[in-house]
Amino acid sequence: MKTKLAALVSLAVLLSACSTTASPSPGGDISLARADVPRASASPEDAEAGAAAINAFGLDLYLAITPGSSNAVFSPASIALALGMARAGARGQTAAEMDAVLHDLASDEHAAWLNALDKALAERNGTYQDQGGNSLPVALRIANAPFAQQGMALEQAFLDALAERFGAGLRLVDYVDDTEGARKRINGWVAEQTEQRIPELLPAGVLTPLSRLTLVNAIYLKAPWLTPFPAEATTDGAFTRPDGSTVSVPLMAVSESMHYGAGTGWRAVDIPYASGALTMTVIVPDDLATFEHELTAESLAAITGALTDTQVSLTFPRFSIETKTDLAAVLGRLGMPSAFDDRADFSGITTAEKLLISAVIHQANIDVDEKGTEAAAATAVVMRATGMPAEPVTLRVDRPFIFALRDVPTGAILFLGRVTDPSIGR
Repeated sequence: MKTKLAALVSLAVLLSACSTTASPSPGGDISLARADVPRASASPEDAEAGAAAINAFGLDLYLAITPGSSNAVFSPASIALALGMARAGARGQTAAEMDAVLHDLASDEHAAWLNALDKALAERNGTYQDQGGNSLPVALRIANAPFAQQGMALEQAFLDALAERFGAGLRLVDYVDDTEGARKRINGWVAEQTEQRIPELLPAGVLTPLSRLTLVNAIYLKAPWLTPFPAEATTDGAFTRPDGSTVSVPLMAVSESMHYGAGTGWRAVDIPYASGALTMTVIVPDDLATFEHELTAESLAAITGALTDTQVSLTFPRFSIETKTDLAAVLGRLGMPSAFDDRADFSGITTAEKLLISAVIHQANIDVDEKGTEAAAATAVVMRATGMPAEPVTLRVDRPFIFALRDVPTGAILFLGRVTDPSIGR
């Protein structure tokens, strides 16, 4: 059986004009320099706390970056990881605002949260068996790679934080004299980490000779459904859009024991992936707009916590979505405006010159079919110098729904989105 993969990438591009102190990388290739600090220890409690922070942050973002009634998808984990690396170098008011928006995810006081969650997610790798005894490989790996200007002067505390919290060392490139070469090297690393799912994360023009540091996080996920939807059971059927009109789309069908629940104004189901540690929670509200208006991390947790083992006859559409957005203005409105103007304080990264965030570009896409899920996300934080009932139930997902691809042990939301018209492809 051909399995699906998902790639999740977060990128932080930091632009500054700093003095140089490090040696050039030999032969013009990428060399590695790392702080002599071991990866910090982690606990399940810290991983759960980190997941709760990411989920709260993700639900804060949901309505802000999915306006109207169109299809949408984004990755709370990707965005939080990218901002988390930048937070490691924030100070003063900028740090306080970022902590408030990120729900303390990457604060100095709770630095263990992100590290523990990162390490917990890395443990999802393995080969699992379905009910027929077939082997189903599941891979979820996370890689962090900061790309720094050869000779750039960075604060030792920032280098220590990258090593301790992210297990990351610096890869040295030359933005000044070989900007395009640096871009190709970074894009090549991302393409390799995501199995070519994202071949060119950095478009031409994003990096300039003033670029000094690019913080890159890549998450690669390859996971088939625990129970695939039989391809022969897929038939065309009507899906009702928010305005009441209908569209004919391919509807997959399976009857299986799943976690299911229903409450006032909603029905939901968990569709598990092969390992059982990852699942797609699908919530079908009676009224999408009303439900979304009241959706919070707490209400989502209440829904997922209320799902119980039930025999479900599920009909579910194949869908394909892509969303692109700049989050700078949204994050400013959520409560971290100083990171984007002259008040920005990222002196924990470098004291050679002041930095501010000029853009937070996020792109995500997801494809769901009978075999599994394929998805990718990328986040670029661009900085510059200032200057899921006892009786069987039937759930027919033939109207707008919300989905959350979650890590079950920690509860962390890796992808979150809405489908209002599955006939629209990315």
